[in-house]
Amino acid sequence: MNFRYLNPPPFVHRFQTADPNDPKVSEWIRPWNGKETMDVGVIGVPLSRSSISASGASETPWAVRQSWKSFSTYDVDHDVDLTCLTVRDLGDVRMHVTDIPLCHHYIEKGMEEVYQKARKQDFFLPVIIGGDHSVTCPSVKAWKKACPPGKTGLLQFDTHFDVRSLESGGPSNGTPVRGLLESGTLEGTEIVQIGIHGFANSRIYRQYAGEQGITFYTMHQIWKKGFAAVFEEALSKLNASVDFIYVTVDMDVLDLSFLPGSPGSHPGGLYSRELFEAMFRLGKEPKVKALDIVCLDPMRDVGSVSVKTATHTMLSFLSGVLRRKSGSSEE
Repeated sequence: MNFRYLNPPPFVHRFQTADPNDPKVSEWIRPWNGKETMDVGVIGVPLSRSSISASGASETPWAVRQSWKSFSTYDVDHDVDLTCLTVRDLGDVRMHVTDIPLCHHYIEKGMEEVYQKARKQDFFLPVIIGGDHSVTCPSVKAWKKACPPGKTGLLQFDTHFDVRSLESGGPSNGTPVRGLLESGTLEGTEIVQIGIHGFANSRIYRQYAGEQGITFYTMHQIWKKGFAAVFEEALSKLNASVDFIYVTVDMDVLDLSFLPGSPGSHPGGLYSRELFEAMFRLGKEPKVKALDIVCLDPMRDVGSVSVKTATHTMLSFLSGVLRRKSGSSEE
């Protein structure tokens, strides 16, 4: 495999199991050899210097890979065996030590490389493991350059609007949506946000989101209507207006008790079970073409709760992807 902007996967893959009847994710997901056809490519983006709060999110790709040995490839909830899906590890986007704009350039170029390498395949989905949320802006830009003609929408799970001013602090984990809007990559009407939280956002940025035409659902609305109803409404709205959907999951959308390993988590967020079911549903959705998982800090974690939650989020999505590929509509 020859990537200019990606380093090879770290050596955390196991190729043999103690019990052949119980394969683990660490044995199933292997490094890509650059030739075989794959359904999903996992790409690490170890960037956290652009985080507003002190964060070790750059350690997340490594921590998530390490957690794979703790997970079976069988999803009993949906009777799905993930070994029927070809998932390969493409490595990590190369980062500069201190230059954040250069890191974002590497992310955009690195993801362009990934799409070029996979363009001959009939089906390919990238799963990007951040890193802080700033990585979403260059990642979406790369997708827009690579995607077929049509409109791309962003479905965002997040406690925050992420529309902070670029002038006051430069590109950060609080600005990916602002960056996509101001660069003309997306329009506000192509963005739907789920999980926006009280006492985590300013009035100015709420007004900006409204003026831009962003559709957002607060935790208060979720409590009143129920998560399932809000999620289906949000997905239906986005589905009706775009041809492709990029999903970004800021793990701080989860309640602090479910995700201690994040600088942005608040009390009163989503339950992890709600996020898992949403990911399964999105994996099945034909318009969903990419997923990133961001803003997890393994250095703050307690008992690996947060890291394992991120891995479960990814695997739930892959269960849905397998259902999509098999043409099954079962829940």
